[in-house]
Amino acid sequence: MSTARHDWTKQEILDIYNRPLMELLYDAATIHRLHHDPNTVQVSTLLSIKTGGCPEDCGYCPQAARYHTDIEGNDLMTVSHVKAQALRAKASGSSRVCMGAAWRNVKDGEEFDQVLEMVRTINKLDMEVCCTLGMLTENQAKRLAEAGLYAYNHNLDTSEDYYKDVISTRAFKDRLDTIDNVRKSNVTVCSGGIIGMGEKEEDRAGMLVALSTLDPQPESVPINALVAVTGTPMEDIKPVSIWEMIRMVATTRIVMPKTQVRLSAGRTEMSREGQAMCFFAGANSIFAGDKLLTTPNPDVNEDMEMFKLLGLSPQKPFVKEAQPKTVEADESQYKALGEKPKWSRPGHTIDRNEQAKQQAKLTK
Repeated sequence: MSTARHDWTKQEILDIYNRPLMELLYDAATIHRLHHDPNTVQVSTLLSIKTGGCPEDCGYCPQAARYHTDIEGNDLMTVSHVKAQALRAKASGSSRVCMGAAWRNVKDGEEFDQVLEMVRTINKLDMEVCCTLGMLTENQAKRLAEAGLYAYNHNLDTSEDYYKDVISTRAFKDRLDTIDNVRKSNVTVCSGGIIGMGEKEEDRAGMLVALSTLDPQPESVPINALVAVTGTPMEDIKPVSIWEMIRMVATTRIVMPKTQVRLSAGRTEMSREGQAMCFFAGANSIFAGDKLLTTPNPDVNEDMEMFKLLGLSPQKPFVKEAQPKTVEADESQYKALGEKPKWSRPGHTIDRNEQAKQQAKLTK
C-alpha cells in the first residue's frame, strides 16, 4: 500500500485486527518499511505545564477535579521553567516537547499568551513543539502556528459510539471540530485514543475509522493502554494484554501507513520484548521521561538501553515536516479575539462517573 485510504469501513478494520498474528505482523511490518525508517523512533517528552483541576469528567483521568486522586495540582509553569525542562529533554535524546494543560478549552488571556511564549522559546531550541490544551478555535490554532507550534494533540479517546460511556461533559463532535480548526493552520495533527476502557473490539475499529477517514490523516496517532488510577471511575479495570496492544499498533499502521504511531501510556506494564514487537508492528514514536502528565512511564535511561539492545536510534527533529518559523508577539498577525465558543455539554450522565464523584465527596 503506497497511499493512504480514507474510506476504511469498520468491518475491514476488524478483519485486519483479527488476522492470524504472524500474518498481521508481517503485513504491518512490510507497510511500515515502505514509509518509515524501521530503525528510528521519534522520542517526545511530555510536560504537564498545568496539572489538575480539570472540569471535565473523563472516566480515565486523575486530573478531573470531581474525582479524589493523589494528583497534586499546580498552576501554569513559568516560561523559564519550561525552557529548563526542554533543554533537559533535548540532552536526553528527545526531539519533541509536548506540553499539556488540564483545561477544558483554550481561553484568550494572560495564560494563553504565556503558553504562546513557551512555544516560541522551545521552537528556538530547534525542537518540535506539541501542545494539548483542550478544545480551541481556528484563531487560537493560528496564533499557536504563528508562535512556532509543530503539532497539536487532541485525542478522540475511543469510538463515537463508546464515547458517551466515557465522557459526558463534551461531545465527540467537539473533538472533530477542534481537529478541523487545527487543520486550518499550518500545525500538524496528533490524535489517537485509549484501549482497555471496557470498550469492544468494534469500538477500537470505530476509533480507527474516525481517524483514518480524516483527510489528511493525522500525522501522529498515539495508542494508549489505560492506566487505571485509584479514585477514577475506571480504577478497577484490568490492564489490556500486550497482544491487544500489538494488534492495535499493527492495525493502525496498516490503516494509516504514513502516520507516526505512538506507543504511549501503559509502557511500564510492557516487557522489552513486548515493546520490541510493537516497534516491529509499526510503532515509531514513544514518550520518554518518568511521567506521562501524571501516570508512570519508563525512565529515559531504560529507554535508551532498550534502544541500544534493539539497534534503534532517536529520530532527529523536523524529519517529517519542516521547522515552523516563529513570529514574535509584537509582530503577530493574529490577535486575541476574546472568543467564547459554545462547546457542547451533553445532558446524559454516566453511572460509574457519578459514583466516583460521590465517593470523592465522602472522602473529602
